[in-house]
Amino acid sequence: MSYQDHIIQMQQLIQSKNGTWDGINPESVARMRLQNRFKTGLEIARYNAAIMRKDMAAYDADPSKYTQSLGCWHGFIGQQKMISIKKHFGTTDRKYLYLSGWMVAALRSEFGPLPDQSMHEKTSVPALIEELYTFLRQADARELGLMFRDLDAARAAGDKAKEQQLLDAIDNYQTHVVPIIADIDAGFGNAEATYLLAKKMIEAGACALQIENQVSDEKQCGHQDGKVTVPHEDFLQKIRACRYAFLELGVEDGIIVTRTDSLGAGLTKQIAVSHEPGDIGDQYNSFLDCEEVDPSKVGNGDVIISRNGKLLRPKRLPSKLFQFREGTGADRCVLDSIVSLQNGADLLWIETEKPHVEQIASMMDRIREVIPNAKLVYNNSPSFNWTLNFRQQVFDAWKDAGKDVSAYDRAKLMSVDYDETDLAKEADERIRTFQADGAKRAGIFHHLITLPTYHTAALSTDNLAKRYFGDEAMLGYVKQVQREEIRQGIACVKHQNMSGSDIGDDHKEYFAGEAALKAGGVHNTMNQFA
Repeated sequence: MSYQDHIIQMQQLIQSKNGTWDGINPESVARMRLQNRFKTGLEIARYNAAIMRKDMAAYDADPSKYTQSLGCWHGFIGQQKMISIKKHFGTTDRKYLYLSGWMVAALRSEFGPLPDQSMHEKTSVPALIEELYTFLRQADARELGLMFRDLDAARAAGDKAKEQQLLDAIDNYQTHVVPIIADIDAGFGNAEATYLLAKKMIEAGACALQIENQVSDEKQCGHQDGKVTVPHEDFLQKIRACRYAFLELGVEDGIIVTRTDSLGAGLTKQIAVSHEPGDIGDQYNSFLDCEEVDPSKVGNGDVIISRNGKLLRPKRLPSKLFQFREGTGADRCVLDSIVSLQNGADLLWIETEKPHVEQIASMMDRIREVIPNAKLVYNNSPSFNWTLNFRQQVFDAWKDAGKDVSAYDRAKLMSVDYDETDLAKEADERIRTFQADGAKRAGIFHHLITLPTYHTAALSTDNLAKRYFGDEAMLGYVKQVQREEIRQGIACVKHQNMSGSDIGDDHKEYFAGEAALKAGGVHNTMNQFA
């Protein structure tokens, strides 16, 4: 409803109470309603699922319309990100949040910092989703509150044009609440455990769940060694579990992102069940590193596979794990992706060891031969050395083209000595266009950085500590932080307002009228930043 419709509806309701509700101001109720657009996490999940579906269709029609997100480990970080996006770009269209299991493990576990191995409390994941949306909803309340104050000022000044302009802006207000792609790791257990956690995440507001094909009790970070995958049927059970959770809760267009770690995972914990040649279990087992054995020489406890009239013994490691043949990672990624999409997944995630458009495209081309509208979520990971990777890509391209590269040492291209060279400038341009290039060439619908705010928090804190505890002392804070906040228009320079002080004052006035004891009076030091 429009602002005026809310007021009219409340007027009618108050009048129906025969004077007992006359202390309630209908316009104040309208304001509070608009400041609290989303009443539950499920409302948020349904709203954002529709947005993602619309964005996916737009990308299918025009791959320049890809989407982006940054990983956020705290509600305040997510809130400031979305406030910044609205300030600089005027819209939140195609801008999401990413919830990283890595950052939950490293920053949000009661055990303290943990590696990304699913050892953190799984309840901390839905708790962070809820926290992020609490802060995003508060950003709406704060911004609308400022608009309401401007509306009151326009009315007091008799400025009808300004009043109408503000009413139109209120009626067409765009929320800070955007989709979150949320990392459910490998499901934290079996399919039932996956279902239970998925429900909690959806109830908290998640419209998109990202799940990976690693063994849950051997799960590793996607950029570490020792990754172990599961047979497809095991993984499909967890995809179905997520879909059942969405459907049970009425989020019928919820998004499932299936991640394959097969490119870097050379191990499996179990041999897939196969009923006939060429079925999905047989295809999974076909990548195992096996040796043919004589039936008379089968040893005690040996695991044997029968294929094409031969007996094969998969190589088993002391860890009891089975290994895949070297060089099969890309083929397994392609198979994993096709099978996932054929069994209810909406988007893919292929974890790679470097950011290389053609490497990604080489797999997506094969997937799209089977499923033409296959789309990828891609991790623009801080685990990649982007500078070195792209300088080496340019070096190799120049060398292949016959260009003289004798002035460069490929192994040392990270050096600051190369920063102003033509090679470095071309590499930086390739980094700048990587997302657009990947969206156009490699089917990447969504680009995210998993851990950016982990790194920015560390970098900014290091710079502040160096200055504040050094010779600059208080100037280290004032010059590098507060002065820049003021000049760049950073909203939280008025931190009392950001934390909700003005919203609280508005409520005090609604509840107590002229008797309200408000914090935002003339002696509030935040007035120095007006």
